Amino acid sequence: MHVLLIEDDALVAAGIRSGLLVHDFVVDVATSIAEARAMFDGVTSDAVILDRGLPDGDGLDLLADWRTAGHEVPVLVLTARDAVSDRVQGLQEGADDYLSKPFDLDELVARLQALIRRSAGRARPLIEHGPLCLDSVTREVTLSGHPVSLSRRELVLLEAFLQSPRSILSSERLKDSLYGLSEEVESNALNVHIHHLRRKLGTGIVETVRGLGYRLGDADAMAAKKAVR
Repeated sequence: MHVLLIEDDALVAAGIRSGLLVHDFVVDVATSIAEARAMFDGVTSDAVILDRGLPDGDGLDLLADWRTAGHEVPVLVLTARDAVSDRVQGLQEGADDYLSKPFDLDELVARLQALIRRSAGRARPLIEHGPLCLDSVTREVTLSGHPVSLSRRELVLLEAFLQSPRSILSSERLKDSLYGLSEEVESNALNVHIHHLRRKLGTGIVETVRGLGYRLGDADAMAAKKAVR
């Protein structure tokens, strides 16, 4: 899952980024409103962590612009402004959650995971798709009750499909989930990860939609194929 972190304090940003990487998030950091606008237009983010006190203005102005434009990405405001009036203002401007500094990193991760679950229409961390189960908190994957070992990027890719089970995801969208803007990506990297998912979870786990991208395979078909084996 891709997170856009908008934070001008380099030390705070580095700590948050390191903590999120442990939980398999891909994180890009913007240090100003102007930089955040450019990054937001260049990458598809699953969630945004937004500071208010930025060098070129209040982060809530950026949030208000996004909401006016119809962008519905989940936004968690993370700021030192902790008065009740500040929290109310943040939520009224379109924030999905509001957390004050100083904060506990585990709480930040939990709130972020909850936001992404709700945006996908889920209340529980367990995602089930036929015989396949992914616990988005423990990062454990099972197939018909048996554990499956996936690499970090295979796991992130699988989660991207499970979060949008009825959608066709373009190669660009999937790469955004797997890599940050500054990372070098080999041309065949996505195909390699998809190949590994199919080898470990069955060829039907990912369907290729020619000319458009990829989508999650049918759950009933997966269950039927597994039952035959």
